Parts: sequence; structure tokens; C-alpha cells
Amino acid sequence: MGQILSDVTDILNYQENKNTAEKNKNKIIAEIAADDAEKRNIVKKVLGAQRAKYGASGMSNNGLTEKNVLARIKDETETPYENKKRANLNKLAGITTKKKNMLTSILEHLDKLI
Repeated sequence: MGQILSDVTDILNYQENKNTAEKNKNKIIAEIAADDAEKRNIVKKVLGAQRAKYGASGMSNNGLTEKNVLARIKDETETPYENKKRANLNKLAGITTKKKNMLTSILEHLDKLI
């Protein structure tokens, strides 16, 4: 009888659990968006600093390899944020709510009731 009471309570709390899971998903999605925005800002700052440094030293971009500069900037900014994004996506995949079926639950414990 205690199991049925527990199952009924789970069924009644399903909507609350679903809302909590939805809030958690939205929070993780917001973190991912904030990380992407922060990453873009860092890239812009580093690229601006790089340009200012080369401009102040009187260098033109004729002798620079843009691919090398961009690859270094990407390595400095991409890896930590990709790891964080991957962790957040794993958290997102782990958030689930399961709706119990009262009839199935009662039938599973029918032997105990009889």
C-alpha cells in the first residue's frame, strides 16, 4: 500500500517536477548563450589588442600570417568554452522527467494488494 501511495504522490508531483526540470533546462541554455557571448567578446578584445600591437610597432599585415594569428586566438578561446559547453549539454541531456501511469503502477503491485 505504501508503494501505491508513493506512486500516487509521484503522479501528483509530476507537474511540479516538470516545471523544475524546465527551469533547469532554461538555466543551462542561458549559461551556454552567455558563454558564447563571452567567448565572442574575448576574441574581439584579443584581436583588437593584436591589431593595436602590430600597428603601434609599425608593422603592416603584409608579413603576418592571418591563419596563424587566428589559430592562436581560437586555441586560447575555443577549447575552454567548448569543454564547458559539452559539460552543459551533458547536463541538459540528463534532465528528464518521467510521468508515471497510475494504472500500470497499481497493476505492478496488485499481488501485494490481494
